[in-house]
Amino acid sequence: MNLEVRVAGLELQHPVLNASGIMGESLDGLLAIGRSGVSALVTKSYTPSPRQPYPMPRVLHLDVGSLNAVGLANPGIEGLRDHMRALVGLGIPIIVSVAGSLPEDFAKVAAVAEEAGAAAVELNLSCPHVEKMGLDIGMDPVMSRKVVSAVASTVKIPVIAKLGISDKMVETAEASLEAGAKGLTLINTVRAMRIDIYSLRPALGHGIGGLSGPAIHPIAVRAVYEVYRELRPDIFGAGGVERWEDAVELILAGAKAVQVGSGLVRRGLQVIGEIKRGIADYMSYMGFRSLTDMVGAAAHQ
Repeated sequence: MNLEVRVAGLELQHPVLNASGIMGESLDGLLAIGRSGVSALVTKSYTPSPRQPYPMPRVLHLDVGSLNAVGLANPGIEGLRDHMRALVGLGIPIIVSVAGSLPEDFAKVAAVAEEAGAAAVELNLSCPHVEKMGLDIGMDPVMSRKVVSAVASTVKIPVIAKLGISDKMVETAEASLEAGAKGLTLINTVRAMRIDIYSLRPALGHGIGGLSGPAIHPIAVRAVYEVYRELRPDIFGAGGVERWEDAVELILAGAKAVQVGSGLVRRGLQVIGEIKRGIADYMSYMGFRSLTDMVGAAAHQ
């Protein structure tokens, strides 16, 4: 089966990538993911200056997935440069995730990423637990347009906008594409929280966090389906991808590639190969000659 795909200007050998932030807190973690069989590596989010993590606990493992509030902890631009020196040696496209508060923040980090050898940048417009960053930007089509435009006018490599769930998701997606985004990542984690009923306090150190895993997969499918049906963009589907069936569902909804996040933690690095093989077997069984034939098949009905 032909699993090759061109998405957001990137030529990929197959459609299975990792999602930003999962196991990416350290260079060793990024290298391990890069060697797991992903067709491209997505880094954690970098900001202009280093950021310290939120108070512990930062991650809760639930029956339905995981809840996290790390706080976009990262080593800043200098750390990005150091990490890229090692990551470019993996021999696969490196997609650098970029975060910030202002359009110029995103543009500054994106420029460093391009200089360091990144194949593309993914703009984190959807982190659910950092004020005045992430989802606060991505819920506003006007602000999203400004951020994407600032980055797209600064770098020559492809720009990908990562969006979360909001009432203006399709509108924000359209604004991002018009501003120069070559593709979209849908979706990020969903804003959520748990309460410790004995301490009478939020279970996460930060209080509110982002829910990932199987619980959000149907939400991700709906998001990809609606945006693809309206705009026909290049989409990286993300959200609860733990098995090949999850990946196929997102592709049929309109995604050209999929990103695996909490599935890496819950099932291990071997999940990448399992999903890739499952997609190929499904294509053979259903008679799809290429991955492109699958994309959006459910939205064309």
